[in-house]
Formats: sequence, structure tokens, C-alpha cells
Amino acid sequence: MRLFWTLGRRYPWQTLMTLAGILFAGVSEGFGLSALLPLLNRIFQSASPSSEAGELGLLVDRIVGRFLAVLGLEVTVPALLGLFVVCIVLKCLLVFLANKQIGYTVTRIATEMRLALLQALFQTRWEYFIRQPVGELTNGVATEAHRASLAFHFGARLASMAVEALIYLSLAVLVSWQATLLAMLGGGVILVALRGLIRKNRKAGRQQTVHTQALIAQMTDLLISIKPLKAMAREEAAAFLLNDRTRKVNRALQKQVLSKAYLGSLQEPILTLFLVLCLYSALVFWKLSLTVIIAMVFCVGKSLKQFQKIQHEYINLVEFESAYWSLAEKIEQALAVPERRGGLAAPELTQGIRFEDVSFDYDAKPVLREVTLEIAAGGFVVLFGPSGAGKSTIADLLIGLLRPASGEIRIDGVPLSQIDVRDWRRRVGYVPQENVLLHDTVFQNVALGSRGLSADEVRNALVAAGAWPFVEALPQGMFSVVGERGSMLSGGQRQRIAIARALVKRPRLLILDEATTALDPGTEKEICASLRRLKGEITILAISHQSALLEEADTAYRVEGGRVTRQPKTGLQGR
Repeated sequence: MRLFWTLGRRYPWQTLMTLAGILFAGVSEGFGLSALLPLLNRIFQSASPSSEAGELGLLVDRIVGRFLAVLGLEVTVPALLGLFVVCIVLKCLLVFLANKQIGYTVTRIATEMRLALLQALFQTRWEYFIRQPVGELTNGVATEAHRASLAFHFGARLASMAVEALIYLSLAVLVSWQATLLAMLGGGVILVALRGLIRKNRKAGRQQTVHTQALIAQMTDLLISIKPLKAMAREEAAAFLLNDRTRKVNRALQKQVLSKAYLGSLQEPILTLFLVLCLYSALVFWKLSLTVIIAMVFCVGKSLKQFQKIQHEYINLVEFESAYWSLAEKIEQALAVPERRGGLAAPELTQGIRFEDVSFDYDAKPVLREVTLEIAAGGFVVLFGPSGAGKSTIADLLIGLLRPASGEIRIDGVPLSQIDVRDWRRRVGYVPQENVLLHDTVFQNVALGSRGLSADEVRNALVAAGAWPFVEALPQGMFSVVGERGSMLSGGQRQRIAIARALVKRPRLLILDEATTALDPGTEKEICASLRRLKGEITILAISHQSALLEEADTAYRVEGGRVTRQPKTGLQGR
């Protein structure tokens, strides 16, 4: 129940309103059912409550009688039946309101946990983010948030049934305290004897969470690589990995099903046994009248049934709790390593960028050592060198995704550590080597959900990127769908849309990280022509091995062995 109490503290008003509705519904039902004794007495034409019911039974009879007198009614069968019906209708109305509040709270929990995870991931450090399997994060948003919210649903239902059980036990005491003790003993036996099944179900729930996370993570990675897998006829190997993990998820689900099946099968005989014991004791030992026996069987039977339902809801609760704790752990881990925002300065990049003796280590492995380079505002600079030399690391340092171990990066003379990194990134356009387009329109792929961008602004960005001629020729122009990951476009067309995406917010700095590596020479030259038109308007930093970009550059730096050396313009020809 720790999970339900945790959610209760997090959503106090919703929980209090839910429990209040449940409580008053139970009281209403209990008051209606309390009319059973006087009703049964009238039905069996008994002048007064049976003495076997004791003083409490007499008290109930007097309370019901006084309540009807307040309403101006006599204690008659129609009046008692009417009271019973009104109380049950009121109970149903209160239960409806409580269930509605439970439903609203469940959806709110799921939504807030999804948003909390997304917000935590977007605010965490880049080093933490890149170590997380994308599939696990996707599973957290899609599956775990929903399962976690259902834990509140089952917890609230458990509380509702506990209130109802308490009401029925109270009524049972009014009828026969001996039978009530026997019923409580039966409920205790059920809860204790079958607790092993609950432990097994909790363990199976944890296994389901772990294996589902791994399954979604593997499936995401494999689907991203589906084209090379099919090209090499490696689908069977991929399917084997997924099948193995799917079978593990299935085994966990089977254990849950088996635990619930055992629980249901074992509860019923125990409940029947104790109900029969109550009935036998009432007839043989306690010598109760038929009126009291009927009321006793009803109340005790209801109490035992509620014990059964409570255990069912509890086993559902422990099944889903693992999803909540797993998702809460992801959120907590991401929040524990927030990205540093830097200072308050927000330079416009009117002078230039300078790296001063910048060093960087990745997992204690040296990547860059005392790097010094300059990028003039409005200039075109190319970084080139062997793979793994640290070219992309320089770009990541420049946009604040990584922080240098030593040295300083200055924008217009202001240290990057004193700059609001979010404000700085709003002035940056970034084009990676592998561009993933959304299965959406060209417009949405360029705008990426940015509010306030007009069709003219998107068109201007497409023109600047040299993409407008082929976009205009599409069936619906910029509102044509590009297919899954942009599969309906060529590689060069996808890259141009990615450049338009980077240009649409009119950045001061454009970074191209191996953005032309996979393109043919003709397409690369066309993109270089587009970049040539941008020279002077924005600052361009390109990472490339391609000669075409080197020819366009004002300045080039060679990155190798953790060091950066400036190359003379004449030394770039023929590279």
C-alpha cells in the first residue's frame, strides 16, 4: 500500500474527495441496510425486534423508527422499503461521483508522469541522455505511465471495499457479534493464507516491467535498422532476439494469470466454509430466530465477499506498482543531473567565437587537448580530420551540450559559462549527418511544431536551403507527406529539408556535422552553392571530409590526435 499512500500525498484533494465519496456512500448503504432488521420483523409479523439481536438490534430499530418519524412516516413495510431504496440510490450516486473522481485522477497521474519524464529528459545533461536506451524511455511514456496510474485506480477501489467491509461488519455486529467474530476470523485466514500468491504476483509484475522495457528497447533499435537488416536477410536473427524477450514477457504474464487463478479458486471454498460455520452455529449453538439468521447470513456473507474483493484489488495493485517505481526512478535519475544553464548573458554573435586552450575528456579518456581556434562572425569554417578525432565534440562544446574540462569558449568575448545556454541555442541552426524526418508534411518537418511560424517563413527557409524547386513540385507542395523517416524523398532532398529546418528560425550560427558525407558529388555541390549564398549573412561551421566544402571555406582546421591546427587556404586544394 506504500504506492497508494505515496499517490495520496501527491494528490491529496483528489484522494480526500474520492475517500469522502466512498465513505458517505458506505454510510448511506449501511443506513439503508440497517432497515433490514425492522423490515424482517414486520415481514415475519414479529411485534418487536428479536431478543436474539440484543440491545444493539433494539437500538437500530429505535433509530430507524425515529428517522421515519422525523419524515412524518410510520414504521411500516412500505416505509422501510422506501428508506432502503432511497439509501441505495443515494449510495449509487455517491459511488458514481467517487468513480468519476478516480477516473479523472488516474488520467491526470498518467499525463503528469509522462510530462514529468519528458521534462526531466529535456532538462538533463547530454552525457546522461545519450546513455539511455531510447526504447526504455519510449516504454516509460507509452506503457509504464499508464500502468502506474492504474495503481491509484486499484488502490482507491481497495479503499472503497475496505469501507464497505467495515459497514457490513458493523451491521453484522448489530445482528450477532459471535457471527461477526467468525467472519473476521475467516477474512483474516483468507488474507494470511493466500499472501504467498500476492508475493508471487508482485515478483511477476517486476519481471514484466523489466522484460517489457528490454523488449521495447530492442524493438526500437531493430526497427530503426530495418532496411540494412532486410538488405542482408538478417530479419531472422533480429526476430530471434525479439521472440526470446517476448517469451520472457509472456512467462511473467502467465505467472500473474496463474496467481490470480489460484487466488480466485482458493478464496471461494474458504468463504463458503466460514459462511456455513456461521449458519450452523446460528442454528445449533446460538438458537437465533429466522429473522436474525437471514440478516446475519446477508451481512456476514457480504463481509466475507468484501474480504475476497479486497484481496483481488490488492493483487492488482501490487501487479502495477513496479511500473510506477520504475518510472519514478527514471524521472529521479534524470532530475539528479540537470543541465547547467550558465549565466544571463545573451550575445548576438556579431564579433566571433574563440576556443582558448580547451581540453575535454570523455569517461576519463582524453579527446581534445588545449584546442585554440577562431570563427569570425559571418565566416565559413570547416573542421576536417580522421573519424573519432573530436570534430563533433568541438561542435557539442560550442552549443553547450558538453562542458570543457579546462579552457574557455568565448562568444563575442563573453565566456560561454556566463551565457544562458538556452538563449544561445536559439541562435544556432544544427544539421547532423543522420537526419530523421517525421512521418508528416514538409511544413511540419521544417517547423517542428514551432508556434507562430507562417507558411512564408517556411517557404523562405526552403528557398535558402535550395529545396523549394522539388518541394513546389510535390502533389501538395510543402503540405505533402514525406513518408516514414522521409522515405519518399531522396537523400539529398532530405538533407535540404534538414538544412531548411535549421535555417527557419534565422540562426546566427549554422553547424553542419558531416551533413554532406552521404551525398553524391552533384548534390553536394548544389548544397555548397546554397551555403555560398548564406556566407556573410550567418556564421557557418561545417564538419566534413568532402573537398567541395573545403573549397568553400574561408578557414579550415585539421583535427587529429586531440589537437587542432589551422590549415592555409592553399593547402586545402586537392584534399
